[in-house]
Amino acid sequence: MENANVINAPSKPEIDVRKVRTPIMIGLILGMLLACIDGTVVGTSIPTILEDLGGSDLYTWLITGYLLAETITTPIAGKMSDIYGRKPVFLLGMILFLGGSIFAGFSQSMEWLIVGRAVQGLGGGMLIPVAMAVVADLYSPQERGKMQGILGAIFAIASAIGPFVGGVIVDNASWHWVFFVNIPIGILAIAFTLIKFPKAEADPNAKIDYLGMGSLSAFLALLIMVVTFGGGTYAWDSFEIIGMSIAAIIFLGLFIYIETKVEEPLVPLHLFRNRTFTAGSIGLLIMALGLFGILSYIAIYLQEYVGLSATNSGATLIPLTIGMSITSIGSGFLLKKTGYMPWLIIGPPIAAAGLYMISTLGMGSPQWEASLYLIIAGIGMGCVMSNFIVAAQNITPKRDMGVMTSTMSLFRSIGGTVGAAIIGTLINNRIVIELQQNLPSDVFAVAPHTTGILDKINDLAGAFPQYPTLPVDIIYSYGQSLSYAFVICSVIVLCTLIACLLVKRVPLKTDEEYEQLNLEAERLHEEELAKRMEKKLQKSEKHKGNGSG
Repeated sequence: MENANVINAPSKPEIDVRKVRTPIMIGLILGMLLACIDGTVVGTSIPTILEDLGGSDLYTWLITGYLLAETITTPIAGKMSDIYGRKPVFLLGMILFLGGSIFAGFSQSMEWLIVGRAVQGLGGGMLIPVAMAVVADLYSPQERGKMQGILGAIFAIASAIGPFVGGVIVDNASWHWVFFVNIPIGILAIAFTLIKFPKAEADPNAKIDYLGMGSLSAFLALLIMVVTFGGGTYAWDSFEIIGMSIAAIIFLGLFIYIETKVEEPLVPLHLFRNRTFTAGSIGLLIMALGLFGILSYIAIYLQEYVGLSATNSGATLIPLTIGMSITSIGSGFLLKKTGYMPWLIIGPPIAAAGLYMISTLGMGSPQWEASLYLIIAGIGMGCVMSNFIVAAQNITPKRDMGVMTSTMSLFRSIGGTVGAAIIGTLINNRIVIELQQNLPSDVFAVAPHTTGILDKINDLAGAFPQYPTLPVDIIYSYGQSLSYAFVICSVIVLCTLIACLLVKRVPLKTDEEYEQLNLEAERLHEEELAKRMEKKLQKSEKHKGNGSG
């Protein structure tokens, strides 16, 4: 059995991972950095890409295609890494990611660019969960907090700086380099893992849950499309959205049924009997609902309402990532002394307070005020994001480590995707009320009752010259709608505290204690397989008896 200091390979001497884990982690961090940045880097490049390639009716798929492929791949990659080892899954992910980057960079049409982005997403979905699972392979439970904290900080920083990186590249080079820049970094990541990553042997008796993969992929694909196109391309009560929602529920039910029947389920449902895993997964989903809701709209909020320039609004997001990095890394280094519970308890109230403060910003508020509130929100979020995973890894045996980590990552991804859609809906609903309160009745009667009114400010101002404050009134209404949504975000994030309190307080295990956990898990797994085999034999004998009768 493996522990945190050695990796066993059949017929080979034990490898002391302490001698190789630093270069391994460098390679994994580089891969994770690319995957996180590419999730958001295209946003600021879209206007230039549309000008060059056209296809404005398809551009939303540049983001949706990547997100869809990444979300589907994440849980599958975790299980495959448990069966075939982390290295081959990570390398396959890097190859797909680089292949998609090259394809996207050379694209001469919007359709081919979308295909390239989807291939990137397939690779990116493999990189993040494998990187987080490898931490549990290379570090003891008492050491994992440091590395998970660093990975959490990288996730936050990379997600936030993606739009900035895309803007810098587009302003100073061709949009093609948004994708080509991945190539040298990706090659370096592959080099580190090829040279130093211990080789893992595949399990020849492993059975792949293809039905589970298919049903889960269908559910996730439908869910992503519902939250992406609902309320925009299609109304929430349209036939398309209702139909996809019903189909998603059916595939989810089918997936759960399949997982109760197969020998090697893609997502072992017994994981959800563990209070810490279940509470942590729900907590990540709730926190991501609030976090990504803010990230999706904070830049335009600071530009259109507060009045900051595009450059300053982008720079103001940096304090959010600084705050997250401080507590994500800091808690990791202190985890051995404090445990994870204090951080989980103080994090949500601090994050909720910061988000609420952001909602109090007004037209003309100084940049330092926005930065202060964002750093407070980041400090609270950093206390929580990585420590949920540390808590779950502390009580999860190694045989389930990959699928556990990828499932928690999946919950976080779903929370982020759904959060952005929910906040968008809240804003569109609230702006109707704000416009009715702040605009003259004759203007309100002809003005759009959506955020699209921002594009009509000059037209409305020209049509109603008797109202000189009309442009300001429209922007104020829009800003108040966003402020309302941010208050909701703060309440959602505060609800994470409920999940935090449900996490079981378990001291970080020593190497010996974790080894005992693994041995017990293997024993229970063998017993379960023996029971299933016995049931199969009994069924077979019963059929033979009926046949002979």
